[in-house]
Amino acid sequence: MGKRRYDMTARRAAAAETKERIEAAAVALYRQGSLDDFTLDDVAERAQTTVQTVLRVFGSKENLVLAALRAMAAAGTPVRATPPGDVDAAVAAIYDVYETIGDLVIDQLADERRRPALKPALDAGRENHRDWVRQIFAAQLNARRGSARTQLFNILVVALDVYVWKLLRRDLALSRSAARAAVRTIIAGVIDAENSSGTNPLAELVGRR
Repeated sequence: MGKRRYDMTARRAAAAETKERIEAAAVALYRQGSLDDFTLDDVAERAQTTVQTVLRVFGSKENLVLAALRAMAAAGTPVRATPPGDVDAAVAAIYDVYETIGDLVIDQLADERRRPALKPALDAGRENHRDWVRQIFAAQLNARRGSARTQLFNILVVALDVYVWKLLRRDLALSRSAARAAVRTIIAGVIDAENSSGTNPLAELVGRR
């Protein structure tokens, strides 16, 4: 009885190690390209196993990719804590994250329509981003009421979004410091600049869209 229990324990440990190895291989390959850029053969070769084993463990490439996304999220780069309301520190912190995983996030977003199974993980990321904005800019948001508060929140979410990072860093090829300075200027303009009627024209524009 003891040998049987030992054999089953060893078998479970081996199965778990194989699963982790396959998942790690998928993560490594996914970081190098999009979903369509690697095959199960690539995963099996990198994990030193067979395609049949990959399919036995995960069932499909889609399930494997979802497991890889969950693993990356669990081991992801969190936004470091910054003083509430400190615009410079907040921009620096979120851009440190984007410099690490921004291209990967953009690739995932590009795959979203073709791969609906990605949507739950991406929706969770969007909600985490909004929660972070609410927390970091609580003082600025709480100083406003009603539609003014909503407009400011929407602009902050947009200004600090990964797509803005991509536009500045990849499309416009700005340096890291120049991109951060541009975002700080946008945020400062929204928070501080008001016209003579006491409203912010950029906030009004976002509110109408």
